Amino acid sequence: MRTVQYIPRATEKAYVAQTQNVYMFYVPLKASKQEIAKQISEAFKVSVIDVRTAVRKGKPTRFSRGKHAYPGVTNRQDKKVAYVTLKDGDKIPVFEEAAEKTTKEETKVDKKAEKEAKKEEKKAAKTAKKVESAAKTTEKEDK
Repeated sequence: MRTVQYIPRATEKAYVAQTQNVYMFYVPLKASKQEIAKQISEAFKVSVIDVRTAVRKGKPTRFSRGKHAYPGVTNRQDKKVAYVTLKDGDKIPVFEEAAEKTTKEETKVDKKAEKEAKKEEKKAAKTAKKVESAAKTTEKEDK
């Protein structure tokens, strides 16, 4: 058995499927369902119930061989996607990290808003001091 890195798919469809305990991975074209199940269960310490695979054909893409040459057509690589169903209660932490990153990004946005609010408070305090000092100087001039 060969050791190959299985790449998790981070798409909206993959996150929706995750709610039904189905995880999606890009796998090598020659990998069998048994190999996929064994590799995933060993790598993530989970029990695999079912593996479904689909080969997605590469789309044709155009390219040019120069300014006056006739353009050619080539194909992108085919991709094999594995839909791995896990036993209830098992989770793969790779997909959880993306959710944590989004919460970290949200906290960054909150911190930026707090900093902006503090800056505005400081500006307001400075303007209030200027107004007070101007009022004091006018009082002194009046006396």
